[in-house]
Amino acid sequence: MKAKYKRFFSVSFLMILFSVGCLILFFNLRNNLVFFYSPSEIIDQSFQSNEVIRMGGMVLENSLKKKIILKDNLKIEEISFIVTDLKNNIKVNYIGILPDLFADGKGVVVQGKLNNDLTFLADQVLAKHDENYMPPEVKSMLEKTKELK
Repeated sequence: MKAKYKRFFSVSFLMILFSVGCLILFFNLRNNLVFFYSPSEIIDQSFQSNEVIRMGGMVLENSLKKKIILKDNLKIEEISFIVTDLKNNIKVNYIGILPDLFADGKGVVVQGKLNNDLTFLADQVLAKHDENYMPPEVKSMLEKTKELK
C-alpha cells in the first residue's frame, strides 16, 4: 500500500474513533446537564440524601427568617426561606451570608442536599443579578406552572 493511502486510512480511522467517543460522551452526559431542578421536579423525583443538587425558583414572599446563633463563640446567621415554582414549595435552610440581591419574590438558585423531610440544606445561594433579568429556565418553568393552573 502506498503511504498516501495509509495516511488517509489512519486519519479516517482516527476521525471515526473521535466521533464515536464524542457521541458516547454526549449521550452519557445528556441526562446530567441540568443546571437546576424546580421544587416540583424535586418532589416528583427521588434524590439520595447525600446527593448535591441545585434547586431554582422564586423566594416566597414573607418566608425569609433570620436567626443569630452562637457556635464556638462566633455569631452565625442561620437563615431559612421557602423556594417556590408557584406549584410546590420547599423550605431551605442556609448558614452564611446571603447575596446582596437576595430578596422576597426574586429568583434564586440554591445548591446543597435534600433532607428526608424535604428540607433543603443549602451550601450556596445564588441570587439573580438584575431586577429585569430572569433566567430562561426559570421563566419557562414559571410559565409551565401557570399553564397547569
